[in-house]
Amino acid sequence: MDRRSTIPAGFILAMVACFSAPAQAQIAKVTSEDGRQLFVNAEPPVTIRLGSAKPRATIYMNAESSFNGYSRAAVSIDRDGAEKLVREAADRHHVDPALIRAVIQTESNWNSGALSRKGAGGLMQLIPTTAQRFGANDLFNPQQNIDAGVRYLKTLLERYNGNLDLALAAYNAGEGAVDRAHGIPAFRETRNYVQKVQDAYFRPGSGRLSEAFTNARAIHRDVDANGRIIFSNE
Repeated sequence: MDRRSTIPAGFILAMVACFSAPAQAQIAKVTSEDGRQLFVNAEPPVTIRLGSAKPRATIYMNAESSFNGYSRAAVSIDRDGAEKLVREAADRHHVDPALIRAVIQTESNWNSGALSRKGAGGLMQLIPTTAQRFGANDLFNPQQNIDAGVRYLKTLLERYNGNLDLALAAYNAGEGAVDRAHGIPAFRETRNYVQKVQDAYFRPGSGRLSEAFTNARAIHRDVDANGRIIFSNE
């Protein structure tokens, strides 16, 4: 007697959907607090709460997760609103608002719902552990994201004595990578990142504050009383 049983078509389709994911991914079904069922890549799980509107959904994700197609209207913010949050955070933490804008432009292009493949999210592209470290419990809340990002940026500027190159490199690659390299790590992504942020920060019309920080390694161009051009790092 043929012991083979008929496999429901729906089960086959579900299995095909699962195995079409990346080889190392696991597809998990998560039920939000309002009863919606979400399918996300979840290995290992990281808990993130989206939005401020109730009911709130708890999403489990990893570096390969994507929220494409999931509406986050509750956390959207226009450019004027984001600029206001930047100015407020800059005043609170005494960081040049032009530098904050340059980081946001490079990190997320002012998209409050941006999510990187590495799991960094929001306007300032914070990973969940860094966000929580600096007081952001809701990664995609623009106010919390910007405030935590600015606090982190200020911490890095202080750690590296105002050296913007190292602070930006650490923001991208982490303090450990900068410390081990004794400078900007030899990662193409990090070197490109530092250059892009500085291009945005030092471009004409950026609103950069003069003497906002001191780069101890910077080379300055001066002209003496006799018209000679002098380069120095003093």
